Amino acid sequence: MKDLIQKNKAVILYLVFGALTTAVNLLTFTFFDLFTNWNYQIGTAIAWAISVLVAFFTNKVWVFSSHYTTWAAFWRELGSFFFFRLLSYFMEVIIMWVGVSLLNQNAILVKLIDNVVVVIVNYIFSKLIIFRHKKIAPKHDAK
Repeated sequence: MKDLIQKNKAVILYLVFGALTTAVNLLTFTFFDLFTNWNYQIGTAIAWAISVLVAFFTNKVWVFSSHYTTWAAFWRELGSFFFFRLLSYFMEVIIMWVGVSLLNQNAILVKLIDNVVVVIVNYIFSKLIIFRHKKIAPKHDAK
């Protein structure tokens, strides 16, 4: 059991911190949905921005143990993270639009479904592109 947990540590941590990020997203969205007269898309945008910041730092530090050696590397990683999160944000906007505006479903229920889809897509982006560990070829001594 211990080996299974260790082998899947990144996935488990991603799910834990994904749940935290989802909670931040849902709570922020719910606040704007219940306590303002703003369009649901504004709440979606604000919730997205806050949850992306939470996700970046939790993914970077605890999930993928990404370490950078220069500020340029940090900014490149942050830029990549926000770029791919922006792609999933557009997916989120479309899901919310279809669910709320076209299908007239409850905005909070649609937001919950939307978050499940987005968490899966974001894991794939993070694992395969943003925080992937680059293999460093061993140096051969020239004699």
